[in-house]
Amino acid sequence: MPADSSPRFAGEPTAHSAPGAPLTAPSPQDRVPGRQDRGPAVSAVEVRRSSRRRRTVSAYREGDRTVVLIPARMSEAEERRWVTVMLDKLAAQESKRMLGDAELAARAELLSGQYLEGRARPATVRWVTNQNTRWGSCTPAEGSIRLSHRLQGMPEYVVDYVLLHELAHLLVPGHGPRFWRLLEAYPRTERARGYLEGVVAAGRLPHLSGSGNERA
Repeated sequence: MPADSSPRFAGEPTAHSAPGAPLTAPSPQDRVPGRQDRGPAVSAVEVRRSSRRRRTVSAYREGDRTVVLIPARMSEAEERRWVTVMLDKLAAQESKRMLGDAELAARAELLSGQYLEGRARPATVRWVTNQNTRWGSCTPAEGSIRLSHRLQGMPEYVVDYVLLHELAHLLVPGHGPRFWRLLEAYPRTERARGYLEGVVAAGRLPHLSGSGNERA
């Protein structure tokens, strides 16, 4: 497989539940008994509704769970959508505590062991700043994997997916059925691909400035 032969794919990997500050500070009246929501996160998600909360949506880590604060008037469909949005934002916020090359290599070893039976063993894994048309690339002959710096700050499950994608290329060149079977074990492949496709699509839109506050 020639150097830098990975596809210009959009998408990928697993959010870790490290404690983090809330995206917006919760007020005392928001801390009311809520229900458990089976959202698309690795840790438990608790949704708390408040009649005093009108439009803002907040999320923060509380121990081994994620708390999402929403207005009481929200529909179930809106709740599901905002849970997904806020989980992604928390994950992106946490991933800004950036992995260096050494940590990235350690992450690759962990992912290989978890999803590829440890068979993918890269010689080097590093960030690069010269990949603006692809998210990652690998050179199987050298055992090298490179991830675009544009992934930095994205949710960790996205970074993990890209990393796992390139690890799979060390075992199977190209994108045939055998390659995609290697990624079937990773539970967030479709979500990560969708995230990256959204990033690509958003890059084609005019820039819209905002206040940074999340509104329902």
